[in-house]
Amino acid sequence: MSDENITRRRVLRSTAAGAVATGMAGETFAQENPEPLDRTIIGLTPDADFGVAAEKASEVRHQNDFGDIGKSVSGKFPEAAIQGLENHPQVRYVEQDQRAHALAQETPYGISKVGADTAHDNGYTGSGADIAILDTGIDSDHEDLQANLGEGKDFTGKGSWEDGNGHGTHCAGTADAVDNSTGVVGVSTEATLHAGKVLDDSGSGSFSDIAAGIRWAADQGYDVASLSLGGSSGTSELKDAVDYAYNNGVLVVAAAGNDGECCDCVSYPAVYSNAIAVSATDSNDNLASFSSTGPEVEIAAPGKDIYSTYNDGGYNTLSGTSMACPHVSGAGALLMANGYSNTEARDRLNNTADDICRCAEDQGSGRLNAAAALGLESPSSCDGGTSCQNCSGGGGCFITTATAGEGETLDSLRRFRDESMAATPLGRGLVSLYYKISPPIAETLERNPDSRTASVVRKIVDTCADLSDKQEATDSPVESAALGATLTALYMVGITVSAGGHASIRARELLE
Repeated sequence: MSDENITRRRVLRSTAAGAVATGMAGETFAQENPEPLDRTIIGLTPDADFGVAAEKASEVRHQNDFGDIGKSVSGKFPEAAIQGLENHPQVRYVEQDQRAHALAQETPYGISKVGADTAHDNGYTGSGADIAILDTGIDSDHEDLQANLGEGKDFTGKGSWEDGNGHGTHCAGTADAVDNSTGVVGVSTEATLHAGKVLDDSGSGSFSDIAAGIRWAADQGYDVASLSLGGSSGTSELKDAVDYAYNNGVLVVAAAGNDGECCDCVSYPAVYSNAIAVSATDSNDNLASFSSTGPEVEIAAPGKDIYSTYNDGGYNTLSGTSMACPHVSGAGALLMANGYSNTEARDRLNNTADDICRCAEDQGSGRLNAAAALGLESPSSCDGGTSCQNCSGGGGCFITTATAGEGETLDSLRRFRDESMAATPLGRGLVSLYYKISPPIAETLERNPDSRTASVVRKIVDTCADLSDKQEATDSPVESAALGATLTALYMVGITVSAGGHASIRARELLE
């Protein structure tokens, strides 16, 4: 079957009209300091022709059509062309392509821990479901995977979707290794695996390649997209791809990241609302020491010392949220093979997870329980006290929470943080700075809620939330950019005012 053929399962899913233009290049694990990508992504409005950007490029890498969301063209562009496109009315964004990598590994009790063995004993195998492993590829000759392999496509430029690393093959085995009395068994055992090679053989890849792989999985009609990868920042195109896939019926599952316990460090694309961010646990249901945490974490799964398939027909023990992610992907396939939509499967996974006595930022809804999701048992509840890390302010919006509490104000600013500020290097830098210096400021504000400083900051936060809502509603790229710049400035003013403690300026005067 051609790479671009579209399959339809149970429901007819809308497909993108644009072709994917793929270049070729080859790539064990990500280098510590890889060369920066000399590649730009141009986001277009839905009604724009690809030629608006493609004709200005010296080299086109990918062209993606995300339907009503918009389009994108990635490649190499002369500086003069970039400057011209920045002011084009049909251009939504111009951004530098970013690198992602296979998330760090340390080392399959996980199958029984999540109740997958109970599912198998009751005849649930995932047969009829399709899982796209968007990773370093899959070893197509592995005896524990071969019977379940479907199609594959390379997005890295290597020319083959074969796995030259082992990371993708390991994830594929956890999700869907064959139950053949040999080696290991997956959470699902008879779903069809499809290899989208979006990371090269060093374990590194670009977000534009990953976005193209996500779109491919959606256009092929696959049920689950499993993304055991991540980066510290995202791109608008990557978010477009996740939204497009989810809107077209794909359950998007992503590794939360391996930055350790922190208040707000979930990786991209796991941070996006249409992706399920998966944190990692060990064999005793403790949170793995390496697992990233934060408000975007949706569910936990075994990720420490996971034994699974590996390259050259072998097996290996690895650790990471990369290993946790395919547990959830396999469970999603078990549900979707039995008629659940992606949204229904997501709700079911969350509503039946086992509470392992951790905060929501650590475990999300709880540790995955595939058997409970299938109605074969009841999820367990926490018998003791909940273990929490101390995140003053909560959820990374520390000053906002300290002055405005929870609710719509916090939601507005979180959306702005994740969808607008994260779209530019400057915005990402300011967010990073905010996270470093704001927790102690938030503690001071919480201790002195009636102080003059707290009053001023509260007004600034309210103004920021109003602007964030306006920016979300605007259709004009110029107006949106202006509001974004104003809001970024107000964020920094909020920090400065809080740190100084003696400011008397009024926030709304800044807008006059």
